[in-house]
Amino acid sequence: MAYDIVVIGGGIVGLATAHQILQKKPGLKLAVLEKEKDICRHQTGNNSGVIHSGLYYKPGSQKAINCINGYRMLVDFCEKEGISYELCGKVVVATKPEQKPLLDNLYHRGLANGLDRIRNLSIPELQEVEPHVKGVAAIQVPYTGIVDYVAIARKYADNIKARNGEIVLGEKVIHIGKKNGITTINTESKSYETRLVINCGGLYSDKLAKQTSPEIDLKIIPFRGEYYELKPEKEYLVKHLIYPVPDPNFPFLGVHFTRMIHGGIEAGPNAVLAFRREGYKKHQIHIGELAESLLWPGFQKVAAKYWRTGFGELYRSFSKKAFTTALQGLIPEIQEEDLSAAPAGVRAQACDRTGGLLDDFAIFEAENAINVCNAPSPAATSSLSIGDQVSDMALAKI
Repeated sequence: MAYDIVVIGGGIVGLATAHQILQKKPGLKLAVLEKEKDICRHQTGNNSGVIHSGLYYKPGSQKAINCINGYRMLVDFCEKEGISYELCGKVVVATKPEQKPLLDNLYHRGLANGLDRIRNLSIPELQEVEPHVKGVAAIQVPYTGIVDYVAIARKYADNIKARNGEIVLGEKVIHIGKKNGITTINTESKSYETRLVINCGGLYSDKLAKQTSPEIDLKIIPFRGEYYELKPEKEYLVKHLIYPVPDPNFPFLGVHFTRMIHGGIEAGPNAVLAFRREGYKKHQIHIGELAESLLWPGFQKVAAKYWRTGFGELYRSFSKKAFTTALQGLIPEIQEEDLSAAPAGVRAQACDRTGGLLDDFAIFEAENAINVCNAPSPAATSSLSIGDQVSDMALAKI
């Protein structure tokens, strides 16, 4: 089965990449291989549906560039395709005086990224926007929105098929090899030949990358994000999206409140080490994958440096009371009985050997391959922009 391009991974980034390639060159023979029986079964299908504005990311970084470009492309795509979305806005709240400088840094970073409609809120203004939130300072970000990313990804898939691209489900990639300039991809049941492979394998992107580019020295560390949902009678407590000031040492945003496009309000997530790469529940353990995480030198350095933070996240995982206490930092009225457990997600976070949790997207080129090895949040918002970037790289190779 010979192809010009094979994309591995049927999440939103893989589908957006295939969509962009076929938009630019409709005659290519292209296939997307997905190991599950449906698309979007992992990171895409388990996120909270936030359209990110680009507030948090270092100006000029891949995340900043792709999030800001991707935001515009995503909104245009939703308009064109009739996909519901809402730019409801959010507030980022400093709950302690010592967080004010960090909030000010965020404000100036947002301005540097072109978000000229963000504004500082006085305490009375914060109370007007979010009457139940307690804070000492805040900024309002009107750009932020909510959407159903699975609906967007399914539309990407429809467009791929409309241009004669193939989406093959239930095809887990076992081995990638190269001979005479042709890449062979073996799955559990078939063999595919291609001029170029694009790895958008998410939680397994590092393992796939090693087969085409052994010099890539990263490990995907899976972090589970656990959520609660506000009971309907308490949804009045949240008007927009409400975020704390994030810890600058970590690529996580802290527990927050998120309105969802189909109704309801999520509270969370925390960030705990998952004991398997697709470990959506506490009891799901894969000894081999857990050992890989624990024995990776980079993770050991992260754990040694930030063990107190990690222990706090783990404690909140097992203590609803502790999770509630964290949420009360933003909305003091929240009580344990106001929260119901909601499904968790798992973030594919790349960690280098020196102990760095990568805070930017990481895309590597090889002769016959492109490896997308770190594409956590805001990758869904950025998907069309990432797909645009990767498609240009791909078309230059074939």
